[in-house]
Amino acid sequence: MDHFEQMLEKYAELVIKVGVNIQPGQVLLVQSPLETVDFTRQIVSKAYEAGAKYVQVDWDDEKVTRIRYEQAPDDSFAYYPKWQADMMEQLAEGGGAVLHIKVPDPELFRGIDSAKVSTAVKAAAVAREKYQAYVRSNKVSWSLIKAPTRAWANKVYADLPEEERVPAMWEAVFRMNRVDSGDPVAAWRDHIAELKKRQQYMNDKRYKSLHYRAPGTDLRVEMPEGHLWLGGGDLKEDGVYFVANMPTEEIYTMPLRTGVNGTVSSTLPLNLNGRLVDGIKLTFKDGKVTEYDAVSGREHLTSLLETDEGASYLGEMALVPHDSPISLMNRVFYNTGVDENASCHFALGSCYPVNIEGGTKLSKEELLAKGGNVSLTHVDFMIGSDQLDIDGELPDGTVEPVFRAGKWV
Repeated sequence: MDHFEQMLEKYAELVIKVGVNIQPGQVLLVQSPLETVDFTRQIVSKAYEAGAKYVQVDWDDEKVTRIRYEQAPDDSFAYYPKWQADMMEQLAEGGGAVLHIKVPDPELFRGIDSAKVSTAVKAAAVAREKYQAYVRSNKVSWSLIKAPTRAWANKVYADLPEEERVPAMWEAVFRMNRVDSGDPVAAWRDHIAELKKRQQYMNDKRYKSLHYRAPGTDLRVEMPEGHLWLGGGDLKEDGVYFVANMPTEEIYTMPLRTGVNGTVSSTLPLNLNGRLVDGIKLTFKDGKVTEYDAVSGREHLTSLLETDEGASYLGEMALVPHDSPISLMNRVFYNTGVDENASCHFALGSCYPVNIEGGTKLSKEELLAKGGNVSLTHVDFMIGSDQLDIDGELPDGTVEPVFRAGKWV
């Protein structure tokens, strides 16, 4: 076995043991691009080694996706197969796990009518609303991971000769996931422990608001009573620990739905379902986006904000130091699951009920009453930089520094 195959096997073992943390007798669904077939086979092998009862691979081909948008009738994009939504619900209700290899081509929908994409995305969100509620309430163990495809590597490593791009991307994926350490599983356990220390620090502080300041950003964000900071991974309903995002460098909580005021500017491009949006600027009043713009892709941002009422409110706020390992790579990855771990970020759309005391037992109405946001969508956008300062306001009104120049104080 050569070095690359050894690294591939280590990575597969890591995402099974730490990411979804497969338990004996569990069913696993793997959603995978066709290009990552060798890696996916390793994942299937490691899942069965861990005691999985059954592993289903759901293959994705972006060329097929593109053909649909080019040739399907315009009135077909509001359709989403109910049987597919039912399958995801049944998997969650039966205690299964889902592993997504999520690496959309940043240029996938270049030249495609944005309305088609937005209609299809919303149709999927409506059909899968119950399943997504299971996801956000930790009723299913799930993990989003990364593996190189040619389209993604060509975008990120366009400065390299073509034959070097995919190998460079594999090296980056191994590095950002600590696969290049002697024992990746142990390295991740140490990493999660460090994130838990930050989480505990913020939960002990009980800040009632954070004030963000940077070029183009002056934003005050309140948090609801009983908010909880989380980071690293979380416990499924049955007590099994899983890591939903690999890599991850964040701790995160929910903002008070009506407590966001000021202006914020993005610092990295956003890959919005295969459509790039850059230079985002949002103005909030009592939690809602009242003005917005983007240097490029403004129409895609418009589509996002028009998803539903909750899409114009924040559902997540996350803290990531500018000197995180991914940030130190000094490269834009055009993939939210990676770029959000190089930068502090917010998310438009639904909150995670786990971010407030007793939240997973609340109805939508009760969650709204507690100050959480409800939406069909949840889209992160990056706002961190080495010029970001954050102050925290304590319940007694005392203000103290939390971040300076993009780093923890």
